[in-house]
Amino acid sequence: MTLPPGDTPLYNHPLPEIERWLKILGCEQDSKELHCWRVDRPTWKAELCLEVEELIVRYLKSGEGGEDIQRSFKYSLSRKDIEDAVFCGP
Repeated sequence: MTLPPGDTPLYNHPLPEIERWLKILGCEQDSKELHCWRVDRPTWKAELCLEVEELIVRYLKSGEGGEDIQRSFKYSLSRKDIEDAVFCGP
């Protein structure tokens, strides 16, 4: 299977393709919570969770005073928009 075009809303992507996309972007699936993924970049780390209605991203220790920053993205956004927003960092 190939990924749908980047301007396709994420809700139109089959789950195996979303998982493949996350792997391509360097994310690792949590072995206990299979809906959650981790990403480690040189300047930030995050946890991504594929929830029922949205993708929840928690940037670990990235906020003021080392607090986590949490953002959510509806699956109606395109894969490209989500990729640009999430992977630019906190």
